[in-house]
This record gives sequence, C-alpha cells and structure tokens, in this order.
Amino acid sequence: MTLDAMPSRRIVNFAGFAVCCGLMGFALFAQHVLLLDPCPLCVFQRVAVISIGLIFLVAALHNPSGAGRIVYSLLLALAAVAGAAVAARHAWLQQLPPDKVPSCGPGLDYMLEPLPFTEMLSTVFKGSGECAEIVWQFLGLSMPAWVFIWVTALGVTGVWNNLRRD
Repeated sequence: MTLDAMPSRRIVNFAGFAVCCGLMGFALFAQHVLLLDPCPLCVFQRVAVISIGLIFLVAALHNPSGAGRIVYSLLLALAAVAGAAVAARHAWLQQLPPDKVPSCGPGLDYMLEPLPFTEMLSTVFKGSGECAEIVWQFLGLSMPAWVFIWVTALGVTGVWNNLRRD
C-alpha cells in the first residue's frame, strides 16, 4: 500500500474513537439488556476504553504535527497498557481453579466511600469471586480477553498512526 492510499492521521484517529464508542455501546448493551452487571475490574476496563476513545477524539480534532503527535502517542500507549494490564489480570482471575479464587468483596461504589483511594485500588486489583466468574463468551474468549485484544490493537494502531510520517 502506498502512502497515497493510506487514510489520513485524522481519519484513523476518528476511527479509533468510533471503535471505542462501539466497545462502550456493547458494554452498556451487556449491562442493561443482557443484565450483566460489571464487576470492579470491568469498571476499570471501561475507564481505559473511554480514556483511549477520548484521546483518539482529541487527537483527531487537534490533528497535531511535530511534538503533539508524540504526546498523543504516549497518552494512547499509557491508556492502552493500563487497560490491557487490568484486562489481563481479570482474564487471569477467570482461569484460576475454583479453590484459588478470592472470596467476593464489596462493590466498587461501597469501597470508594470508606477506603482511601490507594487501598481501594489494591483491593480491586486483588480481584474477587465476582470478577472470576465467566458470564459471557464469544468465540471461546471471555469479555476481559476481548477487551485485552481490543485495547492492545487500539494502542498499537494509535501509536503507529500518530508517529507515522505523512
């Protein structure tokens, strides 16, 4: 493919934003139509997808040159790595044998009130029984596995797109 046939950086950034909107649309469909309530790790994965989407949108609207492209690439990489790490941890919890699964804990909304932020984060990342339950699969992969794939692909695409030469 020649450079003339490549879509512009702005179009790819808008496409990344649109993919994130689609992912969040499915997450809301799963929650409100399929009645699959998100666990605390799911909520953090949603935050990562929303963050990636917003970075893509701002990059598309700004359409920077020079150092701005590097900044957007770094922000996309950071958000994607964070999202992939949470999704990987979640998928790992789902693969644990039943006797190794942590016990169920309080919900995220409850933990936000009495616990300091760092302690709440530590508790969430340890996971709980509700995070280990696989309630939805597509092509043999659970939702956190799909989130891992999508945020990794979005991160790689965003970094490549914003660092490529015109």
